[in-house]
Amino acid sequence: MNDQRDNKTLKSVRITAMRQTVYRDLMEQFENPIEHACDIAMGQVFISVDGKCPDGLCESAWESMKPFVEALARGEGNFFDGWMQNPHSAMISCNDGFRPVSFYLETIF
Repeated sequence: MNDQRDNKTLKSVRITAMRQTVYRDLMEQFENPIEHACDIAMGQVFISVDGKCPDGLCESAWESMKPFVEALARGEGNFFDGWMQNPHSAMISCNDGFRPVSFYLETIF
């Protein structure tokens, strides 16, 4: 994925929180108790402008999706030779092994 950017041609990317899975057995076995591990609400929408992280999006989630958002912003897509029905989209999960959130990324034309 190319890092060269021309902000005049970058597209916006909609990021929608679709689903969260919680692995309580793993949390009980391995995690120290923490509060507010994830404040993302299902259905919450963020807009990435110029391939940048939107305000309020979890930094850990952003690191998981950043290469895909940047590629979509450049007009790229069709990841993994037809993985998604919409070639200008991706379904990416954050890297929280205890409560991962799946995000639907889609180019806004």
